[in-house]
Amino acid sequence: MADKQANKLFTFLSLYIAQSVPMSLFSTLLPVLMRQENFSLTAIGMLQLIKLPWILKFLWAPVVDRKTSGLATYKRWIFSSEIVYAVLIFMLAFLDLKANFAVVLCLIIVSFIASGTQDIATDALTTLSFPKKDRGRANSMQSMGSFIGSLVGGGLLLVHYKLMGWTGLLLGLSAFVLLMLIPLFLYRDHTFISRAGRIPISMKDLYLFFRQRRIGSQLTFLFLFNSGLIGTLTMLKPWMVDLGYPIADIGFMFSVFGSLCGCLGSYVSGHIIRRWGRGHAATLFATSVLCTTLLFVFVSLMENVGDIALYIVIFCLWFSYGLSTVLVYTVAMDYVRVGREGTDFTLQIVILHFSSMIVAVGSGKLADCVGYSNLFLVEVGLSLISLLFIWFYFRKILRI
Repeated sequence: MADKQANKLFTFLSLYIAQSVPMSLFSTLLPVLMRQENFSLTAIGMLQLIKLPWILKFLWAPVVDRKTSGLATYKRWIFSSEIVYAVLIFMLAFLDLKANFAVVLCLIIVSFIASGTQDIATDALTTLSFPKKDRGRANSMQSMGSFIGSLVGGGLLLVHYKLMGWTGLLLGLSAFVLLMLIPLFLYRDHTFISRAGRIPISMKDLYLFFRQRRIGSQLTFLFLFNSGLIGTLTMLKPWMVDLGYPIADIGFMFSVFGSLCGCLGSYVSGHIIRRWGRGHAATLFATSVLCTTLLFVFVSLMENVGDIALYIVIFCLWFSYGLSTVLVYTVAMDYVRVGREGTDFTLQIVILHFSSMIVAVGSGKLADCVGYSNLFLVEVGLSLISLLFIWFYFRKILRI
């Protein structure tokens, strides 16, 4: 029984890694290559367009829900999407970035549409494959997949770029995406009973999601819970630059060490949620976020910030982020309607990312105006509000 559960978790981890590694690589590598090729900053700014499919994917999530009726149909969506993803990466390997920039940009956008579609189907399948008590562990796989993707795509593959070049790296990446489908091909779940595909679904369901009872508290939770971390995450690298750290050290401490800490936090989070329940976990994690923001205020006020202090705050930041991310995903799965699992989960995650983007943009403006220490102090305030919201209101909804 334990082996079956482990294989099940590994299957979903593989799917999340498959979608995360190429995205992380393109987001990290392309701006560097374009600047080396003397592209304008305007052209580099256009790279933000590649994120559009993941912001707008909720628009075609109802189609995925409507066309799925069992495990075989979910697997078909995932296989089809990932094969398209791999083929497009394969095609990109033979294009010259400078000579075919518009084509490269369009192919990456289309590949991210395929990846976003795979994510919709995978999230819905995750929701239906795990009972409520095990969703925390399942979402650990989702969060760990994202952190591993950042570690591999934004770190390790950049090191290999000098050895393999654009073509070799993307050919290997294309094969990697297909290899990550093997666990799903072997995956069997005779107890799986889909609730999707049996209820008419339309674009109106996107609107009806916001008409649910207590949805206001859930949206507040989505906005607040990570808000105390996002601004700090956004400004961490600029702060380290101003402290005099070289780019290589920043890359290692942020992308490699930070991602490993995030993976550890994600793994621990799933077990805590399963053992203690969502309400106690939410209180514990919100307290961890508050302590982390307080620690950043303290360290930013030090005259000489040494390596040890930075490693400690980076560990706390990424570990807390890993804890929080799993909880947010788990609670989001609790707010999906029957037959609309992919639509509702995707919509909530888009809202989460959009609110995080607002906080990230605001943090840059705030740090520019009042400095890093005051920014971290504002993050303390957001973390405290989040903890109070969890303690006095949201814990009741989580039945603790």
